[in-house]
Amino acid sequence: MEPAHEPPARVTRRRVRTRARLLDAAFAVFAAKGFGRATIEEVCEAAGFSRGAFYSNFATLDELFFALYRERAGLIAGQVADALAQDGPDLDVSASVDRVTEVLLLDVDWLLVKTDFLVRAARDPAVARALLDHRARLRAAVADRLARARGRTALPAVLGDADGAARAVVAAYDGVTTQLLLDRDVEAARAWLKQLLTALLTDGGRIPS
Repeated sequence: MEPAHEPPARVTRRRVRTRARLLDAAFAVFAAKGFGRATIEEVCEAAGFSRGAFYSNFATLDELFFALYRERAGLIAGQVADALAQDGPDLDVSASVDRVTEVLLLDVDWLLVKTDFLVRAARDPAVARALLDHRARLRAAVADRLARARGRTALPAVLGDADGAARAVVAAYDGVTTQLLLDRDVEAARAWLKQLLTALLTDGGRIPS
């Protein structure tokens, strides 16, 4: 008896496209209404699919929410890692800060969805663990890059070690994005983040009054 053949590649590609459309639709619906008010029907309608297409990819709206968060959070982590990797074995902190702030996703809709996730995490230990795990991985990636740098720019002693510097970077991003949620000024957020990170990591920047 011949072994069963794998499904055609086109089916796999179609499934990937369906999942991507559901994630994109969910992102728009969650940003507009908030996760707690969104329904599966609204996500399906926005994606142009039936409930059957939804359930062939996700068991629940919670599962889709987690998948969306992982996708967007992974994108941000990748942007930071790529920007920090371009100096080779050394790390030009000022140049890296410039690159990070130029490419980093600063999107109000994403921040609305992320805030929903944070509020849920404050009330649900399982969600909190997922969020803490992501933040730990992001900090670890930044800390590893800072620790391996052999130094064009020494880190300020007040930050302690590379892990302390990585925590400061993530905290700065959190603060700037909170302000962005209120004033919706993306360019101001990029400029502020650049100045803040430069000040934190080099002792050479000035925080504007």
